[in-house]
Formats: sequence, structure tokens, C-alpha cells
Amino acid sequence: MPGLITIQQLLQKMTEVEASDLHIKIGSPPVLRISAALHRVDAPILSAEDTVNLLDPIIPEHMKQKLHELGGLDFSHTESAEARYRCSVFQAGGGLHAAIRRVNPVIPSFDELHLPKVYYDVAERTHEGLVVICGVTGCGKSTTLAAMINHINHTRPYNIITIEDPVEYLLRPDKSFISQREIGIDVKDFPLALRAAVRQDPDVIMIGELRDRETMMAGLQAAETGHTVYVTLHTADTMQSFARMLEFFPSTEHTFIRSTMANGLKAVMAQRLLPSVRKDIGRIPATEVLLNTPTVQDKIREGEDEDMPAIIASSEHEGMHSFTQSLSRLVEEDYVDLRTAERYAPNRDALRSKVRGIEVAADKLVGRVKG
Repeated sequence: MPGLITIQQLLQKMTEVEASDLHIKIGSPPVLRISAALHRVDAPILSAEDTVNLLDPIIPEHMKQKLHELGGLDFSHTESAEARYRCSVFQAGGGLHAAIRRVNPVIPSFDELHLPKVYYDVAERTHEGLVVICGVTGCGKSTTLAAMINHINHTRPYNIITIEDPVEYLLRPDKSFISQREIGIDVKDFPLALRAAVRQDPDVIMIGELRDRETMMAGLQAAETGHTVYVTLHTADTMQSFARMLEFFPSTEHTFIRSTMANGLKAVMAQRLLPSVRKDIGRIPATEVLLNTPTVQDKIREGEDEDMPAIIASSEHEGMHSFTQSLSRLVEEDYVDLRTAERYAPNRDALRSKVRGIEVAADKLVGRVKG
């Protein structure tokens, strides 16, 4: 088997068929994810020995002992300047399994990602404070974050420091000056990198993921002291993000953390990727956006989170919107069909009602024009 197929051949195949992910598992041939669907590669089933031999060439030599000790690793792999991959390799079934994501060598623009205008507005207008991009694994939040940082890179003479695990997109300096630091290679861990970052005269700090109390506190403090901090958070929507950020701290500190969040937070932006019905678009994001307006600030400080959904839903003119509003627009504009939108909707009945309202309004408008 190792002589019949190599990891380099599989990575090349990903590029040829525009696969987003490659899965290596014992008891299965390699599997590619293409436009959200999984496809087996025409190759023999992999044994435990096969997976070890297949993956060994891409595992960094200095990390192999760590893989043995911890049972899993996340790292980036580069075949060339135009071929970069985010790799998660882990022990399973007496061998190695892996999920390998192909990183687009070109950072897409907001328009290419089909993101609403509010993403551009936040990147353009935020000059200090915390911006949180959230979503589940595979929702495109890292790509969105890269697009926002790259917009700043192309428009402002800033000093940008990124702290990532691993580095996913290479930012090529334009108007900004950029230092990209990878955990495990350039610096030991996130807290150490963050403590150093605030002493490196940054205008913008990008944190690949908020993972613990220390990282969260450092990000909030940097935002409060005049820096712009962009982060990702592994939560499904904006409301879960508030709960998750508070979970990093004991309840005795929640009043202080809420005050800090109220002062430093600028936006929480969540997304989910849906398969599109348009042939030229594989997947398209549905989004939910909360902006820290004076009203939202008061709600955060007072712990009145239950009022947030109503504020989001009633503030579209400010750029805020809920997943239901975003999904209804995607249906209205023929990016996704209603059945697909319902699968991703937080409330199917609310989505159906919203879509019906749009349809009724459109019918009335057509009737007036004909009249």
C-alpha cells in the first residue's frame, strides 16, 4: 500500500478536485470532502501500518514525541507556497487517523465569501476593542477572520501580530507590517505569546482561538487598553459565545468580566456554512451579528442576556441580524432552498413565517405594479 499511494499524491488530488478536506482512517480508503459531501478515493483500504507510513512524512520531526505522549497533534503542512494544509493527526485503532484541510493560498475578499456588508463595516470602523468570530468546526470562521485581517492589511499602516495554532493563511504585508507566530514553533503557548504581544507595539492582535481563562483575560485586557483584538471562538451562535466567555471564569468574577466585556467588546459574529443551489457556489454562510451598541452594553453589564435575541432581530438597520433573518434572505435571493435552510435554522417555524412574510410582501408589491 505505501508504495501504491503517497500523502503527496493525495494532497495533489485534493487540489485537482477542489476538495476541502482529506480523511485518513484505518479500515477505509482515503476519503475526500468535496462540496460538503464525502467521497472515497479509488484506493485500497488502509491498515494501521498503512496510516502510520502514509502520515509520517508530514508530521514535523520535533512534534513526533508529543504525538506519542498526547495522542494527537494539530499542525500546518506546506508542500509549496501555493499548497498549505491544516492537519489534525491522532492515534486511533492502533494506528493514526487524520483530518487534513486544504488552505486556499489566496485569502478571499468579503464579496467572494458572500459575507454581509456589516463584516466590511466592522473591519473598516473598529480601531480598538474585541471582535469575536464564532462558529462550529468547519464553518469557515478562520477564513472570515483572515479576510478581515487582510482588509486591514490592504488599507491601513498597522503593526499586526497574529498568534495561531497552526498558521492557516500566510498574510503577505501590504500597507501593514505583519508578524505571524505559530504555537509550538515560534512560541510555546497562547498565554506566553499574548503577554509578549502587548509589548511588541501592536495595533491589531489576532488570536486564532480563545481556549482558556488566561487567553480570554489577556484578549479582553488588550482590547481595553486601546488595541484591536480579533479572535475566534468555538460556539454555535452569539448567545453561546457570551456563556462560553463567562465559563472561563468563576462566578465570583462574572460581574467584573461583564463590565470588561461591556467596555471592550465591539462585535460578535457567528456563521454556519450551507450548501448552495447555485452551481458556481459550493457553500455559502448564514450569519448572525451582534454589535455592542449602548443598549447591548447595558444588557451585558446587567446580565440581561435573555434580551439580546430581540435586540438583534429588531436592529437590522444597524447591521445586526439573526440567523433566521440571514437564512430567509438566502432563500429569498435563491442561494439556498427552503428545505436546506430549515435544516440549519435555530427555529424552523420562525424561518417559515419569515419566508412567508417576504413572499406575501413581494406578491403585494407585484400587485401594485400591475395595478
